[in-house]
Amino acid sequence: MKLDRNYLVYLIVGICMGVIGATLYFRLRNQVLPAPIIIVPSEPTATLAPTPTPGLVNVFISGEVAAPGLYQLPPGSLVADAINEAGGFSRRAAQELVNLALTVSEGMQIHVPAVGETAVVVPPISTPPAATPVAGNSSSGSTGGLININTASQGELTQLPGIGPSTAAAIITFREQNGPFASVEAITNVPGIGNARLEQIRHLITVGE
Repeated sequence: MKLDRNYLVYLIVGICMGVIGATLYFRLRNQVLPAPIIIVPSEPTATLAPTPTPGLVNVFISGEVAAPGLYQLPPGSLVADAINEAGGFSRRAAQELVNLALTVSEGMQIHVPAVGETAVVVPPISTPPAATPVAGNSSSGSTGGLININTASQGELTQLPGIGPSTAAAIITFREQNGPFASVEAITNVPGIGNARLEQIRHLITVGE
């Protein structure tokens, strides 16, 4: 029985296609698959908190300045800066009685007396904790943490509640003219210091006994 020629052709083509397909199948099967790509998200960048800005210091300026009133100054400002903010001294100001080198503090009142002004009573001046006399912290004008009114400088005297630059200058002038204070009560002989002010500072001062 003779095979049809066309049948043989189809058979041979079919066998070849099968061989080729089988070859491709096994070749693809044996190929190594590529490693999967893993995307790792980056660490979030930490945001630095802003540094707080120190608040302004409220200072009341009275007396012989161009524009008395309430002013706000940057921390660390000096009395000189406060005077400039108020327009500077007036013509009648006793400039030598104002300590321009003092650092202002919250709630401070700076009073600029007039030339010849006497018995100036300056309202209490609030001072920061660092300026409050502390036991064991002594300086040329302090003894055992107390302010020695016989040796204290004008700047040291202004650390006392209610003692402004003009009153501190009056204390120094009084002791220079009359000699050292014999007792803390003798400070009431200074113009502008009465019994009420004495009771306010009695526990903070000494005469060096």
